[in-house]
This record gives sequence, structure tokens and C-alpha cells, in this order.
Amino acid sequence: MIILGIETSCDETAAAIVEESGDRQRPWRLRSSVVASQMALHREWGGIVPELSARQHIRDICPVVRGALAQADVVDVDAIAVTQGPGLVGSLLVGLSFAKSLAWARGVPLVPVHHLAGHIESLTLENGEMALPAVVLVVSGGHTSLYRVDVPGRYELLGRTRDDAAGEAYDKVAKLLGLGYPGGPIIDRRAANGDDRAIPFPKTRITHADRNAPEVPGTRDFSFSGLKTSVLRHVMLRRAALGIGEQEPLPDREIDDICASFQRVVVETLVDRLFDAARWYGARSVGIAGGVSANSRLRAESRTRGAARDIPVFVPSIVLSTDNAAMIAAAGLRNFRGGVTATWDLSAKASLMLT
Repeated sequence: MIILGIETSCDETAAAIVEESGDRQRPWRLRSSVVASQMALHREWGGIVPELSARQHIRDICPVVRGALAQADVVDVDAIAVTQGPGLVGSLLVGLSFAKSLAWARGVPLVPVHHLAGHIESLTLENGEMALPAVVLVVSGGHTSLYRVDVPGRYELLGRTRDDAAGEAYDKVAKLLGLGYPGGPIIDRRAANGDDRAIPFPKTRITHADRNAPEVPGTRDFSFSGLKTSVLRHVMLRRAALGIGEQEPLPDREIDDICASFQRVVVETLVDRLFDAARWYGARSVGIAGGVSANSRLRAESRTRGAARDIPVFVPSIVLSTDNAAMIAAAGLRNFRGGVTATWDLSAKASLMLT
């Protein structure tokens, strides 16, 4: 079976072709993946502008899909998978409307996919089936969540961020330091030259349930707003001590130390929660997916921790870490084989939950 995946949840317009391999351990084969990034468009604004994002998706969707079909040397597909949510509703509607129209015109099934399920299934697309039960950390600019997977295609939410996602915290700290957008790759590079113990930024401890979501156990939740505030206070104190204005940058050495110290706390928090959950739930493997999984320190520390605990660690390649349609196609195959298809009244859901 060959499936076309379409992803437009945020600021990447993506299409991909994935086919079933017939191998139960490595069930899918990637035939093509095309991504049109809007990073340059949004960089001058310091973040994603939803209206601009939706308009650019309209411009890019046709050539991106044509490119994926041509790259795979495919004319006909057996199904079309598309991101239903969560994401920016205007962006989601572009991909969803295109996928519905194409599926109807071709007479093939339409398969709805949750964006975070796509990130989780990118691990299987890249590495083959994980040993179950598994615990997976999905960490990106919009999401920081822990899931338990005990049956393929079934995801149990264990914890999530109560405020900023980890990637969002990276972007805000980078903006505070005058480093530009997106912040994750920039801070990762600058951190390599800094002292990660130079500044004792605090870790957030969560010991109570979230009153805004009492139905979700809170002990494995994340919070990064306090860390972000600590960085802000440190920068303000250093500027006052050096006698420089708000628009003037700190010395390069201090910026490197701030980046390294900030990144250490974020990565230690993520890895601690992931492996604590793995121990608690008796996981046979762990995974990290989403844009922040491209972070060099996160990859290194998770693999070191996994080796020390004799538990395999799955991460996607860099190209499958950020938003892409290959992961949507893979999750679409998982859904389709589980009997999940959509009717023509399928609608975008900006706050779609994965539970």
C-alpha cells in the first residue's frame, strides 16, 4: 500500500510518499519527502504570524505535493493522510481542504492524523518498531508531552507542559538575548562554547495536580516559564551591573554561558522526566521526537542515560525531527490498518487532544 501524507499544521508545507514494506519489524519505507519551510518569512517578525503562514501554505501546497509524487515516481496512491490537528487553524485548513479534494477526485480513502501521533510514528519510520511498552517524549516549539505506548497506535498521556513548551522557551530566551529566530539551533550552537555551570538556573519541581486539568495526573508535567523568568532576571541584573541599555547585547562570553546553563537545565529536566516515567511504567524502550529532539545535548544525554540503564533510545534523524509529512504518512498507515478513515465533513481541530 502507498500513501500520500500532507502536513500544514504550522509553518512548513510538506508532502511525502510512504509505502508498506511487508516487513513486520520495519513496516514502512519512505519514498519521498518534500518540505517548504517558511522560516525566512517569519524570522523578521521574531515568530510565526498565523495569517502569513496560511497564505504561504496556499502558495506552496500544489508544487510541494507534485514534487513528492515526482520524487517517488508515483502517479496513483491508495490513500491520503492529512494532519487534522492540533495547530494553527488557518494553516490546518489549507492542508485538510487540499487532501479532501484530492482524495475525493482520486476516489481513495482519507485518513485523519494527529500531529503528535505523527511525531511518535516517525520513530518507527526511522528505526523500526519499538520494544513495547515504550515511553515517548514529544518535544517541540508547541508541545512538550510524555506518552506511554503499550500497543501500536495507542497513546496514553502521562504528562505535559503547564505553560511554555521547551522549544517555545528556547525561542523566547533567544529573543531576550538578541540571537534571532528560531532560537533552538542558535542556543544549541552558542551553548557549545559556554560553561553550563556558570549560572545556577533553577529546575521546576511539580508536586501537585494541575487545577486547570485535574483529570490528568500532574506529577510528570513540565514547566519552563519559571526558568525563562530566571534568565530574564539574570540578564537584567547583568545589564545593570555593566551599565548597558536594554537594546545592547551582553558580552559574547556571558551569552554563551547563559545559553549553556539554560540548555543544561532544560535537557536535564526533559531527560529526568523521560527516564523516571520509563522506570515507573516498566518501559522496554524510550523515544524522543519533535523539533527539539534535534538538540545535540538532548540526543547525547538521552543516549548516555539509556546506555547506563540498558534501555534502547529511539530518536529520528534530523530531517524527521522537525515537522514533515513523512511522519503523517506513517501515522496514516498505522491508522488505516487500524480501521480509521474520515468522511468528507472532516474538520480541522486546532486544539485536538491525543489521549
